Amino acid sequence: MELASPRHHWRHTLAAALTSLVALGAIASLQVPELQRIKGDRTFTDDELQQQLTLEASRLELLKRSPAFGYDNLMANWVFLSFVQYFGDEEIRQRTDYSLSPEYFEIVLQRDPRFILAYTFLSTSTSQYAGMPERAIEIMDRNVSRLEPNAPSNSYFVWRQKGIDELLFLGDGETARQSFETAADWAEQSSFPGSDNAAALSRQTAQFLAQNPDSSSAQIAAWMLVLQNAVDERTRQNARDRIEALGGEFVENPDGSSTIRIP
Repeated sequence: MELASPRHHWRHTLAAALTSLVALGAIASLQVPELQRIKGDRTFTDDELQQQLTLEASRLELLKRSPAFGYDNLMANWVFLSFVQYFGDEEIRQRTDYSLSPEYFEIVLQRDPRFILAYTFLSTSTSQYAGMPERAIEIMDRNVSRLEPNAPSNSYFVWRQKGIDELLFLGDGETARQSFETAADWAEQSSFPGSDNAAALSRQTAQFLAQNPDSSSAQIAAWMLVLQNAVDERTRQNARDRIEALGGEFVENPDGSSTIRIP
């Protein structure tokens, strides 16, 4: 058997590396955020901001249809970083809105449905900030079918997040109950740390909803999950306010932590 010469092997390796770099460069060029220009210039008029957002929407629409050259996870990460820049620019968002949020996650989760943390940001930005819970749940529905109970091991979290949105933002207690039941089933099959506790809490919330779809206890439990997983202070404060409005009481413990007393 004839062995490849070191020179031939070196050329083959170099060609493969160059091919990878070209692919990465193509993805990166698509991912340079149009909103970068907005971040560097705060003198845009409202009309100019809307024009820039229209361009960003077109860029995201293009990315939905663009090949990733085998680098789907990389594309998902780049788009998520673009979203973080978009979502975190509170000054600009106050002048416009959060309506592009679901467009980022259409791409992120299409490319990487196992990016579990992205589902929290999807719910926060789309259900709470953009006021589009139906769209958030639609995206979750489409991608949770691509997960398995232990692949990844914390995939039960998506069912919990979906149940929260269905209960708190759509008021659909029965569908939320089914989501929490599935979350409990998946958590019981999971090897993820803390999955036993997640299974018990999810099962308890489902039982609350089975007895009373409008249960304030179930809603408090759901808002407790929002509080636990919140990605920003505004969401945390909103969850605290909702818990107290439903009759929950925050009790300070001697160690400085707090416990929520449910009526």
